[in-house]
Amino acid sequence: MEADLRFAHELADAADAITLARFRALDLRVETKPDLTPVSEADRAAEEAVRALVAARRAGEGVVGEELGDAGGGGRAGAGGAGGAGGAARWIVDPIDGTRNYVRGVPVWASLIALEREGDVVAAVVSAPALGRRWWAARGGGAWVDGAACRVSRVARLEDAVVSTTSEPAMPAGWRTLAARAWTARGFGDFWQHCLVAEGAVDVASDETLQLWDYAAVRLLVEEAGGRCSTFAGEEPRPGSSFVTTNGPLHPEVVGILRGQTPQQS
Repeated sequence: MEADLRFAHELADAADAITLARFRALDLRVETKPDLTPVSEADRAAEEAVRALVAARRAGEGVVGEELGDAGGGGRAGAGGAGGAGGAARWIVDPIDGTRNYVRGVPVWASLIALEREGDVVAAVVSAPALGRRWWAARGGGAWVDGAACRVSRVARLEDAVVSTTSEPAMPAGWRTLAARAWTARGFGDFWQHCLVAEGAVDVASDETLQLWDYAAVRLLVEEAGGRCSTFAGEEPRPGSSFVTTNGPLHPEVVGILRGQTPQQS
């Protein structure tokens, strides 16, 4: 596990070297993907760098990433292949989470890197170099931010809670109830809000739709910090579905409010 986490940090270092160098570059090339979300040259270059390191150092381990798809390989989790360090494995990579922020010069973005073995995420790093922050976690080893252990809050009443979402217009109608009852509602967004849940600064963070690379790393971080993660219906997180993280005590009430609501029209 320690070797896996060390390598995850190396992958994050490689991504940071590319993304930070191109951040706010006047000649940064940005395109629009078919789903109408932006992608920059730095997204693709960072993911390519991660894939190259995995290929060179972890033969047999697969990679699935937002920009370049699923490399699969003999090490893909659940496929029965042998990983390079003990069991079938794949690296789950979002080279830049928060690309809209990145291309506009807002420093709230990060590279998300998670290692999955036999279907279970066992190590994760979330690196936000423009913020000067890095979070990491290992299954059974706790959650950390910049070398200090982090834990979720002990807030037990929604009226005392800080809640956050990435895109309020996309949220179900129940979000308005949560926001109205909470002590305060914010829009920290993307990876950052979930990392703040792990740190205990935010108590509830939510996204209407996430893919595997969006939530794999932050899920482990929040769980190892003592929190809970699920869909809005209280089910196991899955690609293409909703995602909510909480400090734990608030989770049943939050899910109860969100469950069964229809999306609010923007």
